[in-house]
Amino acid sequence: MNTTVSCELHLRLIVSSESSLPVPAGLRYDTSDPYAVHATFHTGADETVEWVFARDLLAEGLHRPTGTGDVRVWPSRSHGQGVVCIALSSPEGEALLEAPARALESFLKRTDAAVPPGTEHRHFDLDRELSHILAES
Repeated sequence: MNTTVSCELHLRLIVSSESSLPVPAGLRYDTSDPYAVHATFHTGADETVEWVFARDLLAEGLHRPTGTGDVRVWPSRSHGQGVVCIALSSPEGEALLEAPARALESFLKRTDAAVPPGTEHRHFDLDRELSHILAES
């Protein structure tokens, strides 16, 4: 049986050092994909942008800078509050987002309860994933 952990939160899209915009977002973790966190960013009335992050990347980013390339994550402070900065890069552009650290930490603790770190391999069905990949070719 698969378990899903989800969280709705409000991020800030950093436009400049003086300006930011609110970005509602949803995080979803499913035990059938135990290494990943799926993020949906609501960028307009009916527009969304989807990203998939390694759960370990987000967890490490709570405490220290991590990531290279398309996704980088690090802890910071904004207006006296703990935040986690998430820098995203793609061919379509770049974005710097701030997530409330407490909300992200609470979400990750709930994912850890569903699948403790280091036990992901017990929840990953390699044969099913390979069959899925081969069927698409």
